[in-house]
Amino acid sequence: MATRARPHPRPRGGLDSTRAEAYRGWLQQMLLIRRFEEKAGEAYSLGKIGGFCHLYIGQEAVAVGSLAALGPDDYITCSYREHGHALARGISARAVMAELFGKAAGCSGGKGGSMHLFDASIGFLGGHGIVGAHIPLATGMAFAAKYRETDQVAVCYFGEAAVNNGAFHEALNMAALWKLPAIYICENNRYGMGTALERASAIYDISERACSYDMANEVVDGQDVLVMHAAMERAVQRARGQKLPTLLEVRTYRFMGHSMSDPIHGHYRTREEVEDQRKRDPIAVWSQRLVAEGLMDEASVKTMDKRMLEEVEDAYQFAEQAPEPEGDVLFRDVYAEQ
Repeated sequence: MATRARPHPRPRGGLDSTRAEAYRGWLQQMLLIRRFEEKAGEAYSLGKIGGFCHLYIGQEAVAVGSLAALGPDDYITCSYREHGHALARGISARAVMAELFGKAAGCSGGKGGSMHLFDASIGFLGGHGIVGAHIPLATGMAFAAKYRETDQVAVCYFGEAAVNNGAFHEALNMAALWKLPAIYICENNRYGMGTALERASAIYDISERACSYDMANEVVDGQDVLVMHAAMERAVQRARGQKLPTLLEVRTYRFMGHSMSDPIHGHYRTREEVEDQRKRDPIAVWSQRLVAEGLMDEASVKTMDKRMLEEVEDAYQFAEQAPEPEGDVLFRDVYAEQ
């Protein structure tokens, strides 16, 4: 039977000093994502980025903590809010920014843009613009891994609004029935696209609704990178060792509107609510803990942040100067030729 949804206990005791380098690496990745997204928002406002642009500010611990638990050949699919996942997986800031600018040096050759980052060489199989459409794709990837008898895991990130789609329930049902090594991560940032204010409190029943499926099922604090990583490690162990799927309902919060077409707080939140949520900014939470436990000091945090700002500025200049895709490339499937 399914494991009933419940918050998992927070890891107790001090941090493991032997993992200090990894812990500092998590902070660096979160800072890179935050500064990248801020620059992307600026670039969008200046008309450098066309189409849609959905920022990840506030949710950095989810991508960083979970992806740190994966292997190099695992599969990853995301929704359209995937800049942070791409950076955390290892796509360079230059390649991501160039893609946002629609340039040939972008990770999708300038043809995908903000919602369709892609790099098959590291198992990053795309951001997807249609809500929930990629959930069955991830299930198929998990089926392929089991069929080929590899130890690969397929991970799927999506927002809470995707839970209203039949594809979500169908895909999870198949994964449970066939015992597939799939991990479904619902980034519940509380305001799904199209969710009316009076329905906002109803979205917290996601994990309860999924209890009918025969799979492990946890509620996770997405603002704490260590908690997120621990939950993902448990899910990966189940997937690799037992070929069993897991649903993680990750309760997180984005500080920006739904996309760059929103006001900063959206039409559905008060400034006071957002400011209250900023008290649990995942970057502040983690950096303060590293300092408190003697693994970093305030000066080294500031130095790290400065390096990330410089890396993002370099990516911006690179994207500005990169060439546009050639006309014939725009109509050619470059990945089919590889």
